[in-house]
Amino acid sequence: MPQPSPLTPSVSPASLAASGRRVIEIEARALDALAARIDGSFSAACQAILAGRGRVVCTGMGKSGHVARKIAATLASTGTPAFYVHPGEAGHGDLGMITDADVVLALSYSGESDEVLMLLPVLKRQGNTVIAMTGRPQSTLARESDLHLDVSVPAEACPLDLAPTSSTTASLAMGDALAVALLDARGFTADDFARSHPAGSLGRRLLLHITDVMHAGDDVPRVDVGATLSQALVEMSRKRLGMTAVVDGGGRLAGLFTDGDLRRTLDNPALDVRTARIADVMTRQPKTIGADQLAVEAARLMETHKISGLIVVDDEQRPVGALNIHDLLRARVV
Repeated sequence: MPQPSPLTPSVSPASLAASGRRVIEIEARALDALAARIDGSFSAACQAILAGRGRVVCTGMGKSGHVARKIAATLASTGTPAFYVHPGEAGHGDLGMITDADVVLALSYSGESDEVLMLLPVLKRQGNTVIAMTGRPQSTLARESDLHLDVSVPAEACPLDLAPTSSTTASLAMGDALAVALLDARGFTADDFARSHPAGSLGRRLLLHITDVMHAGDDVPRVDVGATLSQALVEMSRKRLGMTAVVDGGGRLAGLFTDGDLRRTLDNPALDVRTARIADVMTRQPKTIGADQLAVEAARLMETHKISGLIVVDDEQRPVGALNIHDLLRARVV
């Protein structure tokens, strides 16, 4: 374990933990105070964005700039086209990225950031709706904007009351509140979310359907309801999915026989495995899934019912596919 530097006073683990808890408590109180200010101004800001013909352009300097970037990213991924413009760069040409159809969300806790205030005359001449997010309702930015969202906090969590801590948390929370309220208003769905998140595990969970991971055609294990247990075991061995569908004369699913069913059958001394019929040992009314459902739904079904495989059926209960937990693992759905 590294020894403390001679210049660094020794600090007990308990005091470090207490300091951390104090920060969380201060910021929680700030969020409680913020919730009371989700009022008419907030609703008006949402309505202005919904009525806008363009995008939401977020801007801010310093820590407010970092928060503005995150708000823009959250809006863009939840159905509200948005991007971030650095106010300093905007004054040197990037203002051309902002069209008269855009709504501008300007962040400055003091409401007096020179780089942000410098943009206001141009934005007003261009006819942009400007929504300010500040901690001072009487600030220049708050007064000169069309709408103001008050994110003031009782105190910063920093003991010196200098580093933006509670104030950045409040601004982030207000940005999330805007994004989610707009998401609800637009009727944004999980499928919409998936289209903007095609990469990584999130994209796989939201975009992969059963048809993308199931075995189909001749690869689907199936036997007739009149088959013997031995015939079913041969089919299971050939298809190697640890199960076989059992179908009736019309090709509809009558039951399912799995490795688990086989173990239970072998434990039953009253059954002769050499002469048993599959109809006597199969599971009737097994859990199934439709081909158009998400692969993650199959994972949820398997976890809920403690099973490792599913038969995929059509509207008439005819088997059209099969998959097991290994297929979901290979597709990295789970």
